[in-house]
Amino acid sequence: MPELPEVETTLRGIEPYVDGQILTDVVVRNSSMRWPIPTLELKALVGQRINRLERRAKYILMHTDKGCILLHLGMSGSLKVLDVTEAATKHDHLDLEFGGHKVVRLNDPRRFGCCLLISEPIHQHKLLVNLGPEPLSDAFNAERLFKLSRGKSQAIKSFIMDNKVVVGVGNIYASESLFNAGIRPTIAAKRISRTRYQALFNEIIAVLSKAIRAGGTTLNDFTQADGKPGYFAQQLHVYGRAGEPCYQCGSAIKSKVISQRNTFYCTSCQKP
Repeated sequence: MPELPEVETTLRGIEPYVDGQILTDVVVRNSSMRWPIPTLELKALVGQRINRLERRAKYILMHTDKGCILLHLGMSGSLKVLDVTEAATKHDHLDLEFGGHKVVRLNDPRRFGCCLLISEPIHQHKLLVNLGPEPLSDAFNAERLFKLSRGKSQAIKSFIMDNKVVVGVGNIYASESLFNAGIRPTIAAKRISRTRYQALFNEIIAVLSKAIRAGGTTLNDFTQADGKPGYFAQQLHVYGRAGEPCYQCGSAIKSKVISQRNTFYCTSCQKP
């Protein structure tokens, strides 16, 4: 599933072709996504200028004077910038054409992604209103993690993956951040000290920042908007490496299902 760094990479990839451009056409080939694509409403935006792009959690928002296009890549979706003459392929469900010569094309084999049109106030929409702070913003800090964790018996990995606590710390990056901070992912959130939360906060910021610079993580079918793969997979210490030796101590990497997600960790380097 594309996580925050992949979505941020996608946003940066499409931005030069979309920001400030006129939406010149909308082509919906299959409206049956997670929620039906509002074809007529989107077509009514033709002629509108995209005033601003932003990412909120794993949503991409394209702002116009008449509403905001909200995109989510779901489990397997991708956005690519192509020439308008490029033939559509299987699972190419939506084209947003800009300037009459480029399209942003949504491909989604599993169709768990979405494209919706929302009106002001945008950040009060039901999909956005309860989201926690962005991890790379000033609103997110170690003290917030520590205070919200008091009394929480859930595993620390589940806690930092809770979008009400902080958005965008998905499965890959939670595992990597906890490894770098030396914290066992199974430990209860309430048992972690303020000092260790500071270390975890620092690693969340570092891991996400490195992943964005590397263009995301290619594990299954993620590619950037220009079709190039992300390269952060080459820097993974534990994720997807069950049974392989830890790069730091040589112990075998363990895996465990926590909150229905595969979790990877080193019992020697990550302390309970």
